[in-house]
Amino acid sequence: MKVTVGGPLKLAFRPWVEGLENVPAEGPAILASNHLSFSDSFFLPAVLDRKVTFIAKAEYFTTPGVKGRLTAAFFKGVGQLPVDRSGARGAGEAAIRSGIEVLERGELFGIYPEGTRSPDGRLYRGKPGGLARVALATGAPVLPVAMIDTEKIQPPGKIMPKLMRPGIRIGKPLDFSRYQGMEHDRFVLRAVTDEVMYEIMKLSGQEYVDMYATAMKRQLAEAAKAEKEAEKAARAALAKAEKEQAEKEKQSERRRTEP
Repeated sequence: MKVTVGGPLKLAFRPWVEGLENVPAEGPAILASNHLSFSDSFFLPAVLDRKVTFIAKAEYFTTPGVKGRLTAAFFKGVGQLPVDRSGARGAGEAAIRSGIEVLERGELFGIYPEGTRSPDGRLYRGKPGGLARVALATGAPVLPVAMIDTEKIQPPGKIMPKLMRPGIRIGKPLDFSRYQGMEHDRFVLRAVTDEVMYEIMKLSGQEYVDMYATAMKRQLAEAAKAEKEAEKAARAALAKAEKEQAEKEKQSERRRTEP
C-alpha cells in the first residue's frame, strides 16, 4: 500500500498533516476519525509510517470472479479487515472483536465513530458501541483525527477526482483508563464517545449535528423520494390538464365548423 497507493497518492494530492508527533512509534492506539469520503481510509494510512487497519464489509473479500479477487487483494493490501455482518448483532460485535485483536497485536486500529460517511459534510453523533468498547476493553489510547476537504476531491456521482490538497489533523491521545472495566455501562460508553466526538469537532471545525448520520441519510432518502413522487404527480396532473384543454379546443372547433 505504501509503495503502490500511498506514494502516488501523496505525490498527486499532496495532503497536509498536523499532529503526526501524536502517533506513537510503537504499541497499540486507536485512530478515531470523522468520515467524509471513501478516500479517508487511503489518505490517513498514506501519511503514516505505521500500518493502520480499518474494517470493511466481508462482501469486498468474497465476491467471485476475477474482479472479486482483484478487489479482495486491493482491500487486503491497504489494510482493510473483513467483517461478517451476518448474525444477531451483525457488524457491531464483529467490529469490536476485530478491533481488540488488532490492538492486542500492538498495532494501530482505525475506526469511524459516526458509523458511515457524512451525507453533507457535517459531523454527526458518534455511535457508542464500537469505539468506546474497544478502547475500554484494551486500554489503548484514542487519537482523535479530522479529515479535511476529502469529500471535495470526489463528490458523489463524480468519476474523476479533483486534484486538490486534503488535510489531516491528528489530536493528542485521550486516556480513558478511569473507565476501565466499565465497557458495558451504556452511560460510560456514551460519555467516552461524546468526548472523542468533541475533540474531532474542534480539530475539523465541522458543524455538529446531534443525531446519527444513518438517520439523516434515511431522512434525505425519504425527502428525495417524496420530492420525486411529487414531481411525478405534478407532471401527471399537467399532462391531464393539457389533454383536457386540447379536447375542449377540439370540441370548440367542431362546433364552429358544423353547418
